[in-house]
Amino acid sequence: MDKFEPHKIDDDSSFDSLLLGDVKAGFPSPAEEYRERLDLVKLLVKHKASTFFFRVNGVSMVDAAMDEGDIIIVDRAIDPYNNCKAVCFIDGEYTVKRVEISAGSVRLMPANENSTAYKPIEITPENNFIIWGVVTYTIKKM
Repeated sequence: MDKFEPHKIDDDSSFDSLLLGDVKAGFPSPAEEYRERLDLVKLLVKHKASTFFFRVNGVSMVDAAMDEGDIIIVDRAIDPYNNCKAVCFIDGEYTVKRVEISAGSVRLMPANENSTAYKPIEITPENNFIIWGVVTYTIKKM
């Protein structure tokens, strides 16, 4: 990620929209007359004060469903866990990777099997490193 410019959710943020109901992904069915209000912040954001949006820049995570230009939602209130996807700060730069946490070690794992350019990053005591926040959702443009 070349640019670290999160969008902050505040109490005035709202993505209120109209939910028309379920849509079948199998056999077609007549449209239902069911409608409700859908607040995307309520649906996608558990901790407003610690949640941020980022635009993905790069292709190191395409096999983890994070493509160039996608929006990721990152929550700083969630404790990192083994194999979570997270925004990490390492030696002055931010990146999004899958985090492998095991006894006494942390590795940042890319997810692009079609490229040899992206290698795992072994975190050492010499690195200036933090797991900045855990990715909770990816918003994709189709």
